[in-house]
Amino acid sequence: MVTLHTTFGDIKIQLNTEKAPETCANFLQYCRDGFYNGTLFHRVIDGFMIQGGGMSSGMVEKETRETIKNEASNGLSNKVGTLAMARTMEPHSASSQFFINVNDNKFLDFKSATPDGWGYCVFAEVIEGMDVVNKIKAVSTGNSGYVHQDVPVEDVVINDVTIEE
Repeated sequence: MVTLHTTFGDIKIQLNTEKAPETCANFLQYCRDGFYNGTLFHRVIDGFMIQGGGMSSGMVEKETRETIKNEASNGLSNKVGTLAMARTMEPHSASSQFFINVNDNKFLDFKSATPDGWGYCVFAEVIEGMDVVNKIKAVSTGNSGYVHQDVPVEDVVINDVTIEE
């Protein structure tokens, strides 16, 4: 169990180490290293997801470890309250960033081991604090520079993380 202590309240999540062992080990290592402390939920799209785990205040991207293998073929679905790894268009490019689904986003699920079919690996689920997630998804957003869209106007910060093993 991992608790994200945010400026909006606590979000407690249960990892699925059985279905996504490498992804969970990666996420836990970032938690243990204190990497997520002071990072933002930097992309918020109501009706879709809230994304965090890679940017500090001012949209400064943190340096990450190596990318991990995409375990999206594990049978878990991107449904409301699940956490999945964010990545680029490259299927095996996830590192530290994750998102919490605020809608059933089955179109993000694994379909095939092809560039268009890989999907996004679900590795955990919110078990307490969906009210906090719902508060975050409702914040006002705008653009930050030329690159970043859907950025909360006021910082939504992961202050620190607690791990219960």
